[in-house]
Amino acid sequence: MKPTINRRSMLKATAASTPFLAAPGLLKAQSTSRPVQLGLVSDMGGPFRDVGGPGQRVAAELAIQDFGGSVLGRPVVVRQADGQNRADISSQIAREWIDREGVDALGDGAASSAGLAIQEVCRERKRIYLCTGPATSDMTGSRCSPYGIQFGYDTYALSHGTATALTKAGGDTWFFITSDYAFGHALERDASNAVRNNNGRVVGAVRVPLNSSDWSSYLIRARASGAKVVGLAIAGTDLQNCVKQASEFGLTRGGRIRMATLLVQIPDIVSLGHQTCEGMVFTDSFYWDMSDRARAFSQRFMQRITQHPPGLQHAGVYGATFHWLKGIQATGTTEAEPVVAWMKANPMNDFYNDNIRVREDGRAMHRMYLWQVKPPAEAKSRFDFCNLVANISPDEAWRPLNEGGCPLIQS
Repeated sequence: MKPTINRRSMLKATAASTPFLAAPGLLKAQSTSRPVQLGLVSDMGGPFRDVGGPGQRVAAELAIQDFGGSVLGRPVVVRQADGQNRADISSQIAREWIDREGVDALGDGAASSAGLAIQEVCRERKRIYLCTGPATSDMTGSRCSPYGIQFGYDTYALSHGTATALTKAGGDTWFFITSDYAFGHALERDASNAVRNNNGRVVGAVRVPLNSSDWSSYLIRARASGAKVVGLAIAGTDLQNCVKQASEFGLTRGGRIRMATLLVQIPDIVSLGHQTCEGMVFTDSFYWDMSDRARAFSQRFMQRITQHPPGLQHAGVYGATFHWLKGIQATGTTEAEPVVAWMKANPMNDFYNDNIRVREDGRAMHRMYLWQVKPPAEAKSRFDFCNLVANISPDEAWRPLNEGGCPLIQS
């Protein structure tokens, strides 16, 4: 039975982040003094807690701090609630925050199914959605919104970087183990297209429920398929559990089968351990040790989140928040339409983005990178995991504008 969501329970769930604000009728009168609010709907205790979760709020608050803490003479605050990776709960939080508490923009979103639901609420309410958690490329494709911008990564860029490299290297037959919801479906679809575009074949796939604990039957099917590459269209603790059990199962022993981890983030490697991940190839827009500026941000982040360096979602929410605040400052308003127009007309510049533009469909055109986990003996520090394999330009990394099916794009 689904839990009942009512106004009393929703206010209780969200009150911890900021005090309750005035009712809608009073907001307009207080608009010159009330805080500018960013609301993050996150996974606070599920499979994406480490790759997103509390770290999303830390990164957003660091961006606000670097911006000066206020905009248009008003303080900027962040509130955060647990959407539990469910579309119904996440959209309910979004509506409550916008309608009752005057939140100016939504961010994060965690699971893709929840993010798509949040984007629809923001479309209805004309609020900006800074999408940094959900990965499905449908966010800027068939389900795009005039108020939605997707940062950091998506299933197209993740899959095309890794799948193209492995297929060209001889991994021309693939079997997919796929999370059975919007993210997994999109990642499998986009990776399959990349495999076929490079003369490879997909020989099979299996769909797996979110938060699975036993992966043995799926790994047996993958081995029985005869595929050279097993593509993991899964993420978070599901990915970690699958990789651990694949290692115990000896799936890649002897080198006949390769594991393609299509979405790996640094907190995953920390959890799995350096030795388990040795040789792993993955695509990412951010690595904590990629530059002096990235290292400086990561040091500040780890003063509050000590267990691991920031990953691409944390870098994404920093860049999204900073660019959004610049848009508010430049336009003199928090209204969605002029701010989004400014964000698309002006490039992103922060500690990992240099003159990165936001495309008409809402896709932030980050540079992407292909990384490989180095042998542990080569590590020079605790979190020194990766070597750079390839630098992927934005035009190569992201789906062509005319192929996404976004209704905002004139054919």
